[in-house]
Amino acid sequence: MSTREIERALAAAVAAAGIAAMIWWPAADTGAPGEAAPDEPALEEPAPEATEEPEGEPGEAAEADEPDEEAEPEAVAEPDQIEEPPAEPLLDDAGIAFSWMPAGDLVEDSGTGQILQINYAPGMRFPIEAGQAYANSQVYGYGGYLGPAGGQCNAANYAYSWRDNFCETRGYGTPMCPSGHGHQGQDIRPATCNDGVHQALAAADGTITSIGSYSVRLMSDNGVRYTYLHLDKPTLQVAVGDHVTRGQALGFVSNEFGDTATTIHLHFEIKMAVETGGGIQNTSVPPYLALVDSYQRLLEGEED
Repeated sequence: MSTREIERALAAAVAAAGIAAMIWWPAADTGAPGEAAPDEPALEEPAPEATEEPEGEPGEAAEADEPDEEAEPEAVAEPDQIEEPPAEPLLDDAGIAFSWMPAGDLVEDSGTGQILQINYAPGMRFPIEAGQAYANSQVYGYGGYLGPAGGQCNAANYAYSWRDNFCETRGYGTPMCPSGHGHQGQDIRPATCNDGVHQALAAADGTITSIGSYSVRLMSDNGVRYTYLHLDKPTLQVAVGDHVTRGQALGFVSNEFGDTATTIHLHFEIKMAVETGGGIQNTSVPPYLALVDSYQRLLEGEED
């Protein structure tokens, strides 16, 4: 072979080697094909994580690599499809489910209720012996002088839901009421429309401070005053100065109201020193939520 032919053969071999290197040897500075070089802006902000493209037709994902919506466990539901199990209703002593209207929701046209209520006596004992009682209006209920026609023993008065009547229209000054005046307690009917058979109980440990013609006042050991109206005075079981324990019998619910009888019910008040918006005052506070709480505990069997 001539010298020129040898040179041509060497040149062809070098060219072939260069082409092979371009095809098979990875680039050192620019990155693999399809990836950004180290100094490109794309690397400054990470791109969303992607699933590695499987073998096959371009854009065709392998079943094993893609999330399968139909493969979600059957027990998992969309949030709006999850249903909470209904709470078991609390049953009273007659086996009837207890329910109550919101605090401050008074009978229509009976006044403006105090809706910003709290439980002012969270540990008190429900003030009537049995777990069957009905908090509602005496004035605007059946048998009340502003209520529907019919007697006080109408079945509608002895049915749930409970209804607040603190701040019901009255002339008494009551700073905790929106109008500054109103009913100072909550009326509660006992289990039946019978006079002198349903016991009223001490809401807390304390001392009997006064007994009027139709009132009994109990000052608790921590300074909260509970007032019971319309107890049967001849059969009272306490006297002024007696120290009583929480849950102790005081007397029987009746229609006692001085010279004029009222409906058979217990008027129950809670009085304490609170901020009323005009400074600290010793005044009647909304008892409704304390009554709801204590009644629920009674129905749950937490009381003797």
